[in-house]
Amino acid sequence: MAKVLVTGAAGFIGRSSLEPLREAGYEVCAVLSPRPDQHDRTGGVLPDVDVRHADLTDPAAVDSLLGNVKPTHLLHFAWIATPGLYWHSEENYRWLSASQHLLAAFARGGGVRAVMAGSCAEYDWSRVAECHEHSSPLADDGGTATPYAACKIAMQRSLDEYGRSHGLSSAWGRIFFQYGPGEHRDRLIASVILNLLAGREARCTHGRQIRSFLHVEDVGAAFAALLAGSVQGPVNVGSGERIAIADLLQRLARDIGRPELLKLGARPAPPGEPAVLVPDIGRLSGEVGWSPRWRLDEGLKDTVRWWRARLA
Repeated sequence: MAKVLVTGAAGFIGRSSLEPLREAGYEVCAVLSPRPDQHDRTGGVLPDVDVRHADLTDPAAVDSLLGNVKPTHLLHFAWIATPGLYWHSEENYRWLSASQHLLAAFARGGGVRAVMAGSCAEYDWSRVAECHEHSSPLADDGGTATPYAACKIAMQRSLDEYGRSHGLSSAWGRIFFQYGPGEHRDRLIASVILNLLAGREARCTHGRQIRSFLHVEDVGAAFAALLAGSVQGPVNVGSGERIAIADLLQRLARDIGRPELLKLGARPAPPGEPAVLVPDIGRLSGEVGWSPRWRLDEGLKDTVRWWRARLA
């Protein structure tokens, strides 16, 4: 049986990949941080998943982990992702180095396919609206890359070059905007839901930005499908549905029953915020052969139900 090592398995997307991977026939080994708070999150991991704790920024710990597990497949999500911090954190460079070491150790141990998580932040938002994997400019081409984007771009190139030179099958999932149960409270959709459920104003920008949102369960399933296939290189992971953020938030407010608390235009839009930023999903749908299960309306209702139950 093929065995997959999943890093960041307690994270928002990582934990949503575990069930699709198991359904695809993989023996799953979920890697969590050795921090005490991560030990408390093992309850969110499936009972028949092999759970390991390891500091992936420690080369010796990575070598020991891979020597013990001996995975045939690698699905790598672990990276700094704290809202408000990750864009400019120096930790991005540490995770770039750690990910390069992880890749090399995985290949040395006989691994056959590696898939890693990238981001739509890799694209140059000042020069692109609909993002195409092989033709849209990247942020480092135009000098607009944040440390987060620069390190993700560098890791994608490392993965591609290392795979070609060592005969390793590889792919890179560029994640667009996601939402769903378990999202960090400080992210847009979760923060609006929590404010409205608490009877507080949700102060937002004008919301005219056009985006594409994918339910986290679908993000996890898309990565499982990408790993199980043979598609190489970058693949956008997102939805074909396009929506103005204001429309999305108004749907949430109506569903919660507090539309008067949604305050669009109460905050300025961040500098450089693109009017349109959506993925071309031709590779994901055509080459990987994957399509989402959740429609946006139902996914938003599912997310609101989860938060209601959580708060109760």
